Parts: sequence; structure tokens; C-alpha cells
Amino acid sequence: MDFVELLTEPNFLIAMFASISAAAVVFTFGAQFFDRSDLKKRIKDVAIERERMRGIEMARLRGERGGDSNPRASLRAAEGTSFAKSMVERFSLRKAFMDDTTVDKLTQAGFRGPRHVTSFLAQRFVTPIVLFAAAMLYLGFMAPGDRPLYLSALYALTIGLLGAYLPNILLKNAIMKRQASIRRSWPDALDLMLLCVESGMSIEHALKRVAREIGQQSPELAEELALTTAELAFLENRGTAYDNLSRRTGLDGVRAVMTALIQADRYGTSVGTSLRVMAEEGREERMMAAEKKAAALPPKLTVPLIVFFLPVLFIVIISPAMIKVFSTGVSF
Repeated sequence: MDFVELLTEPNFLIAMFASISAAAVVFTFGAQFFDRSDLKKRIKDVAIERERMRGIEMARLRGERGGDSNPRASLRAAEGTSFAKSMVERFSLRKAFMDDTTVDKLTQAGFRGPRHVTSFLAQRFVTPIVLFAAAMLYLGFMAPGDRPLYLSALYALTIGLLGAYLPNILLKNAIMKRQASIRRSWPDALDLMLLCVESGMSIEHALKRVAREIGQQSPELAEELALTTAELAFLENRGTAYDNLSRRTGLDGVRAVMTALIQADRYGTSVGTSLRVMAEEGREERMMAAEKKAAALPPKLTVPLIVFFLPVLFIVIISPAMIKVFSTGVSF
């Protein structure tokens, strides 16, 4: 009981949350001094994805030659069995939580393969149950208070329902961070690609070179370009590789460039000309975005100016006169 009373004591909770906040601040400012680059992991993921595409193409070719009629059988067998996979299959979570955009969203967040799809579906199923059980344990038994048990159960149920949206929120946050990194480095990558193509390189070698050069600035974009290079080497249709890049990123700027490359490859037009036009449009869009942010500053600064700056300014201006008036003993 002493431990339970300690956990429910307000002073202990305040001290615990204060220590967690201080540790978070220290970690936030101190983590920038450590190398958090996961370039080796990304290179490994690219190699795994390349081998997966190679296995698909080899299985397809063997199927065409009269071999295995199911080219994905070996890949499904390689996935293995796990607790999450068995749970997904037992409760039919794919029908309940999976739609046509789930795989694309996971790909845009950098999670590829059936293993990540299974983990995401299992998280969507387990998270509300775990949060409901934890909230019910805390509100109903560890800190019951004066409220009845059914009210604690209602609060725990609300927390569990809110927890059902937690995996989607985290996935959306990961997509936004990844797209921000790709969007920030895409104009530079496009300029480098234009220079490589105009120097006489093919589009495959240009993408490979740009992926190597842009890796320090944006590992996410380098990873996507490396996967596109692998797809151009394995897939029969080059347009499919370009479409896959635009689908994996989900950005309008990348989709426009890939559409231009598909048209240039289909109609035989100059790739350098298409890239030059798209690079100019990318620079114009970057300038327009900077001007938009600059134009949005005055409305955003209005409220902080009124709340924080003007009262201090009035105090600084009026305080000497008020001190002089009260020091002379003038009565009103």
C-alpha cells in the first residue's frame, strides 16, 4: 500500500513529470552532438529490397519457362511465422484495418515489405487494448479516488478508443518527416541530375550518381533514388520504375518529374530538356514557397507582439514617470 500511495501522491507525480521533462530537454539538446546517422541500415534495406525485386523477376521468369506457377510463394515462405503474423491471420485484421492505401502509406514512411504491414496491423489491434487495460488498472485500482467504478471504466474506454488512432498518427508523422526531407533536397537532386544527363550520362547512371552525392543531405531521397536505379535494372518497363518512385514519395514535384521522364522515354524527346524545364519549375516553386513564408510572418507576429512586446514597452515607457510622480508625494 505504501508503494500505491506513493504513486498516487501529487507531489511524487509532479516531481516525476518534472524529471521526465528535464530529461527530455537534455536529450533533445544533447542528441545533436551525437551521430544519429542510420546510413548503414538504409543501405542494408536498399540491398534487401533489391534482392526482393531480383527474386520476383527470377521467379517470374522461371514461371514463364514452365516452373513454379506461384512466383511469390518463396517470398511468402521467407517471411516466416511470428506471433504478430499469427494474430493478424487469426483475427482477420487485414479485412478490418487494411485498405488500398495502407501499403502506400507505409512505403511513404519508409516501411516496406509484408513484415512491416503485419506489425502495423498488430499495433492497431493491440494498442487500444493495452491502453484500456493500463488506464483501467490505474484509474480503478491504483488511484480510485471518489469516483465509482463505472466512471473509471468509461474514462479507460475513452483512452482506449483514442489509442486506436495512435498508430495512424505516428505513421502520418513519419510520412510528414520523410516527405519534408525529400522535398527539401529534391531541387538540388534535380539540378545534379540535369548536370549528369547533360554531361553524357544515361538516366540510370545519373540517378546512381545523384543518390551517392545527395546521401549526406537527405538519406531518404538517396534511398529512394537507389531503389529506382535497381528497379530500372530489373523491371521490363521503365515507366513502372518511375511510377513507383512517385508512389513511394507521394510528392507532387517528384510525380511531375517522373511523368516528364515517362513521356520523354515514350515519345523519344530529350531527357535533358525535360529535366531543365522541371528544374526551373522547381526553383520557381522554392522561391514561391520562401515568399509565401515571408508574407505569412506579419500575421503570425501580431499576437506575440500584442501579448508580449507591447506590455513590456508600455512598462518601460511609463515606469519612470510613475516612479517620479509617486516619489514626489503628489496626491490625486
